[in-house]
Formats: sequence, C-alpha cells, structure tokens
Amino acid sequence: MTISSSFFEELKRRNVVRVTVLYVVAAWLLLQITDVLSSLLPVPEWTGSFVFILLVVGLPPALIFAWIYELTPEGLRRQTDVDRNQSITHETGHKINVLIIGLLVLAIGVVVVDRLIPETQPVIGVPVADVAKDAEPIDRKATDVGVSPSAPENSVAVLPFVNMSSDAEQEYFSDGLSEELLNLLAKVPELRVAARTSSFSLKGQNLQISEVGDVLKVAHVLEGSVRKSGDRLRITVQLIHAEDGYHLWSETYDRTLDDIFAIQDEIASEVVAELKVALLGEAPKARDTDTEAYLLFLQARHMNQMRSADGYAQALKLYQQVLAIDPQYTAAWSGLASTYLGQANLAERPIQEGIELAHEAVTRALAIDPDNAAAHAQMGRMADSYGGDLAEAARHFERALALEPSDSDIQRQVATFLFGIGRLEEAIELLNSAAVRDPINAPIHRNLGLVYEYAGQLDNSIASLRTALNLNPAAFGAHSLLGRALLLNGQPTEALAIMNEEQSDYAMLDLPLVYYSLGRMEESDAALAELVEKYADHALYNIAAIHAYRDEPDQAFAWLEKAYTHRDGGLSEIVSDPLLANIQDDPRMQSFLERIGRSPQQLAAIDFEVDLPQ
Repeated sequence: MTISSSFFEELKRRNVVRVTVLYVVAAWLLLQITDVLSSLLPVPEWTGSFVFILLVVGLPPALIFAWIYELTPEGLRRQTDVDRNQSITHETGHKINVLIIGLLVLAIGVVVVDRLIPETQPVIGVPVADVAKDAEPIDRKATDVGVSPSAPENSVAVLPFVNMSSDAEQEYFSDGLSEELLNLLAKVPELRVAARTSSFSLKGQNLQISEVGDVLKVAHVLEGSVRKSGDRLRITVQLIHAEDGYHLWSETYDRTLDDIFAIQDEIASEVVAELKVALLGEAPKARDTDTEAYLLFLQARHMNQMRSADGYAQALKLYQQVLAIDPQYTAAWSGLASTYLGQANLAERPIQEGIELAHEAVTRALAIDPDNAAAHAQMGRMADSYGGDLAEAARHFERALALEPSDSDIQRQVATFLFGIGRLEEAIELLNSAAVRDPINAPIHRNLGLVYEYAGQLDNSIASLRTALNLNPAAFGAHSLLGRALLLNGQPTEALAIMNEEQSDYAMLDLPLVYYSLGRMEESDAALAELVEKYADHALYNIAAIHAYRDEPDQAFAWLEKAYTHRDGGLSEIVSDPLLANIQDDPRMQSFLERIGRSPQQLAAIDFEVDLPQ
C-alpha cells in the first residue's frame, strides 16, 4: 500500500497525471476538428478513424516521456539528473493546469455550438455536381400557368438535403433520404406535399425560402443536411415557415445507420405535429428493412432516375441485389419493373421481353402489397400501352388514383390513359390538378400541351409547351412537340425553326411532317427514311402517322398493322391523333380500331370514374 501510494505521488510530482488529462482533452478537440474538416474537404472517410488510432497509439509514449523527462530552465533533462531541491515540476504543473482549463473551456464551447446551433446551410443554395445538366433558373412567371397562387397552411415542400459527407458519391443517400421523407409525409391525407419533381428541380439554385414557397405554392419548407461517415449519421432538419423564414422546429440526430427508419418516423411525426394536422390515427411509419438493402435501394433508384442506358444497367444490378436480401421489398420490385420498361424504350432490351419482365415484377409487388398505388399505376400503364386490355388498365388506374389521389405522377399517368381513350377534357382537368401539386414539373406541362393539341386547343397547347421549355429548356421532346403544334396551327416555318432546337432524337418523329408541309418532299423522304432505318422497331406507330399526314393511306395502314403486331405503345394515341385526319374516314380505320379495342362503342363501354382531388 505504501509502495502504491508512493508511486502515485511520484506520478503527480512528475506531472504524469496532468499530462494524461491534457492529452485526453487535446485529443478530443483534435477529433472534433477532424470531423468538421472531413465535412468540408475532400478527404477519405477513414480519416477520422486514422487520427483516432494515432492518438491512442501516441498516449503511452507521451506518458513515458513525461515520466522520464522534466522541463527545467536549462531545457529538457532526465528526471534522474535533476536535484529534487532544484526541481520546478510544481511550477510546470501550474502551467499545465492553466492549459487544461483553457482547453476545457474551448471544449465546452464546441459542445454548445455543436448542439444548440443547427446546421442551417440553405439547401437549395449549395451547388451540387449531380444536378441535371439541363437545370436552369426557374422562370417565376412560368409557374403561374394553371396553378393557384394560394399556399394552404397544411402545405409543405421537402427540399433535397445537402450532402455534408466528404464523399460526393454519398449524394444518392442524402437525395434518397429526402425522397423517402417526402413519400412518407405524402401518405398523410391532410397534408399537401409538393411533388418530388418540383422540389428537386430547385436543387442547386440559390433561392430564398420565401421564393421557394412562392414557386412551389407551399406555406412551409422542410430542409436539412446529412453527414454520413461509415455507419455514423448526423442528420440536421429544419421546418421553416416560408413567408417569414421563421423556424418552427429543428433537430439534430446523431445516430447509426441502423436507426435510419426510426429517424424518418420521428421527423415525419414532428412535422405533422408542428403543422397541427388532425389525424385519425398515427402518422405513417417508414418501412423497416435490412440497412444494406436500403442503401442499395437508394442507389438503384438514383441510377434509375438518370433515364440512361448505363443508369438502367446499374439500377438493374442494384435492384436485384436488394431483392436477394429482402424479397418482400415492394418498392424494389416496382423499381425493377420501371428499369425493364426503361431499357425497352431505349432499345436496350427487346420490347416484348421488357414488357414481360416488367409485368412479372409488378405482379410480385402487388402480391406483397395489394394497396401499392405505384404498382397499380404501372400495371395500368402496361395494360394500356402494351397489352391492349383497356378494361384492366381502367381498373388499375382507378385503384391507383383512389389510393394516392394527390400523387402528381399517378395523376399524369391516369391523364395519359384518359387521353388515349378520347376523354380529353378530363385528361386536361387532371393534368391541371397535377400542376397545382407539381408546379414546376416540365413533363406535366409538356403532356398538357400534347393533350391540348389533340383536343384542337392549339393556343393552349403552344402556351403549355412554352411553359415546359421555360421550366426546362432541355425538356425531352418539348421543342419537337411545340413545333408540331405550330405546324398544325399553320406556321410551318416557325415549326421548323423550333424543331431544330430539339436536342434528342424526338425531332426525327416530326421533321418529315414539317418538310412535307413546306413542300420539300425530298427532305421529307430522307428524314422518314432515316427514322425507319434507326427506329423502325420502336416508332412503328409514328411512321404510320407520318404516312397518314402525307396522305399515303396504304403505307399508313401497313405500318399500323406492324405496330399492332409488335404491341407498339404509340397505338394508345390513335383515337384523337390529329395527324391521322386523312385516314379517319377510311373504312379500314373502323375495322382496325375494333381489332385493337378502341372503337367508339368499345371505349364507351369502359367503366372508369375519375374523382379529382380537392
């Protein structure tokens, strides 16, 4: 006992204890600084772990050094060489105490700042490398078309969270978490949640919160940031009143990846509570699954949304990995179906094969969850565009709309179906309803322009297509569709100029038309021949429509037969397509419409009720 006591006293005399305390406090501060720098600089994720290991390894040498050496007026000397009567270890100890106190004060300050001040970086003000290349500043005037200027108090937009991780490739996680929260809140019937397309289109744009609220027509904005390092997460969230920028609620979650679903539930519950939404039951809960499967799913969805051949290929592999881990993951089956159809549309997979695989995947999704609205919409789309069973399509679309009446994507798909069965006014009404929830979704305005064109409302068609282009100058097919609307409006020269601005191959569908109208037959023939050579297997209906417009009925019907044989999805447009005006009275048309189930009598027999969301 005496020896132990004496040893401890010697440790204190040589300041080994003080050095230990000083080392620990300094090490903690260094780790905090490393954590901050890791979020700001492009350093590897293992940097924090590496620093921690170095500090642990460095502690024993530091203590041995303090035991062996003493700081004297002449410099460092070995303890054994210093006369006890001349030792100044007590003075050195006082200096170490002051240093420890200073570091402790600094440490307390770091904790206070870290815990009490949320990370409030404006999400939409941070440039992101992965923003779509065609993203352009929003034209505020463009968002007023068909959109109510009011913002109900129960409305909210979920902006894409900022990726604060050192690894830019973690963008899929921050985006995915934002989308998961958006989908979760959208399940609350009493909430009006801005659609993903509109919310995410603001990513990387330096807008004030009040501007966000004005553009998206919402009273509240949910923004945040995500820092992921290994399985550690820091998620900071703020709910902000859009008009005055007042923070209604904010929270920082320091958790592990295993807690991700609980975090989503907590955020959703807090948002619902703060907005004082009256619920009959509990707020919706996030679907819990294996965390590895969840991360793979977020990556798969991210790649699928790229809408490219490489994106679809990677998404396919990732979805298959997800389902190998969790075969009951409904959203993964729906995503897999979307990927198969995407590959088929890009000619990366035979159409028939893509349809069959997609149908199998959606069937699996509905077997797991019969109330999955997205899966019902997918099944309706396939029955309409590829299966020719309009009654089945109607049942699935009606069910999808009943389950998710405010989902703008489902509204858009149902509107496409209505348009295909000749119920154009209902399609226009539904698309305008979708535009209220998703005001800066260029595809919605593009589709609205198409339906207006088929309804013969060419001025509205031109206005809607210009809105789509104002929102996104690179909107797929919008220049070509606008050119076609101008062509039908008797403006072929203007039509050609607009079509030449189309960046995709979509223009190939319409250039033969405008050249024909301008009397440039050789160029029309050449453009048509190029279309046939490149897309004969995927544009059968469009080729038929070109021949019909050029008043070549025999060729038109020959290509319509090919379209029917190959189950070309373009046939869903045949009922109202103005390009077919020259063959509408041909006796062969009535017979053909009956064969594909789209005669006036057959369409009138389809039982399909549409209840627009309030």
